[in-house]
Amino acid sequence: MEPRKHYTKEFKLDAVSLVLDQGLTIAEAARSLGIRANMLGRWVRESRGG
Repeated sequence: MEPRKHYTKEFKLDAVSLVLDQGLTIAEAARSLGIRANMLGRWVRESRGG
């Protein structure tokens, strides 16, 4: 099992920005960044206060 990766706050904000500001779907943005869509979805929900 691989150790968990830790992402910087800046990386997370940039990733969320791809979805909220640039209009990419969560799946598209996650694929382009090489991360899991469910993780990016969680970051987007958290950024919206959810």
